[in-house]
Amino acid sequence: MKEINYAQVLETIHQKISPHLQEGKTASYIPELSKVDVNQFGMSVCLNTDVEYVIGSSEKNFSIQSVSKAFSFALAYKLLGERLWKRLGREPSGNRFDSLVLLENENGIPRNPFINAGALVVMDILMQEFSNPLKEILVFIQQLSGNPNIKVNEQVRKSEYESANRNFALAYFMKSFDNIKSDVDELLDLYCAQCAIEMTCVDLARSFRLFSTQGLNPWSQKRILSKGQTKRINSILMTCGLYNAVGDFAYRVGIPAKSGVGGAIVGMIPGELSVATWSPGLDSNGNSLVGILALEHFTSLTESSIY
Repeated sequence: MKEINYAQVLETIHQKISPHLQEGKTASYIPELSKVDVNQFGMSVCLNTDVEYVIGSSEKNFSIQSVSKAFSFALAYKLLGERLWKRLGREPSGNRFDSLVLLENENGIPRNPFINAGALVVMDILMQEFSNPLKEILVFIQQLSGNPNIKVNEQVRKSEYESANRNFALAYFMKSFDNIKSDVDELLDLYCAQCAIEMTCVDLARSFRLFSTQGLNPWSQKRILSKGQTKRINSILMTCGLYNAVGDFAYRVGIPAKSGVGGAIVGMIPGELSVATWSPGLDSNGNSLVGILALEHFTSLTESSIY
């Protein structure tokens, strides 16, 4: 097996991506996110052997936004198993993450758990299952990351809620099909809080070992998801994790991953490692421009992907 100098790989990546940091734009439709300096980049690699490598702003907190959907979906899938699919699809949408286009033709069933409509259904499920779903989500993430201090950024939460008109529209539209059971205001407050959770690249890479170790808690080795559930979550990350850019990402990078408009992308190579990047400048699809470039260099330089 080829021995890889990950420290050198990260140094090379940092050099290659630095000229591109100002090419992306922050998420202007969420005022708090628009204030973040685009000249930032962090990356963390966490091997399944517990060895870690970092570079740049890898320990700086940022809003994980839609990356949080991977955790809440895993929690809901753990609770409901295959019953989950009565309310959700598992196909790529081919549309923007906040699109309403497909919902009417598909009777209020979102295409997958990672578009906004699907994530709202997942939130609704957790609201039915838990008396304090936000606490359960935070505890779940804290346990996976090994960081008990992970919390919600209240300024981002407020900013997001005040800018959530499309998400309100999605929720009310699905409620008209009886696919949202909860009060919509409470649902959106929970959804915005989840998106406003702050983590670092190190936290994210450590947490995603859940998916690179076939469903084990990376610290206790206690089983959280079955091997079958982990396989299915990884497949949905691969086909739906970067919205309508999944085909290009699969071609360029070739790993299951989840992105967020805060600038994070985190993915894994099952059985080997997890890797997280953060750079807040986004491309036209709402994914970190430099993050995708960094991960493309990573799988090329290490000659590793799932393909």
